[in-house]
Amino acid sequence: MSKSKLKKKLDAIFSKYIRWYYADANGYVECYTCGVTKPVKEMQCGHFQSRRHYATRWHTDNCKPQCVKCNMFMQGNIWVYGNKLKAEIGNVKFNKLIQLSNSTVKYTQQDYEEMIAYYKKELQILCK
Repeated sequence: MSKSKLKKKLDAIFSKYIRWYYADANGYVECYTCGVTKPVKEMQCGHFQSRRHYATRWHTDNCKPQCVKCNMFMQGNIWVYGNKLKAEIGNVKFNKLIQLSNSTVKYTQQDYEEMIAYYKKELQILCK
């Protein structure tokens, strides 16, 4: 499978993982930035640091469930996201996350396959 297809597959599995990680037993999850609660399928995986930054694209501190309104129409509702994230993980981790996002990483085909396998397994554990 090509790297671009693996990346797409990883995005889908990771998104599902993030949304289910924060979901309740009934499959409902709260938007990180506005608090609206919806079924997992109606939510998205929002990123504090843009997805274009590969070093943090699949970083669990960087990603939280968001509703379509916040994630798409409000460009991630970044001001609220950032303030809430900083309060949650602390200044040190918050600043390290920003630094990390500015670093360059090159993932191999094997890296993608390993991350896919890892999040697939984690997702199975969550969905039991």
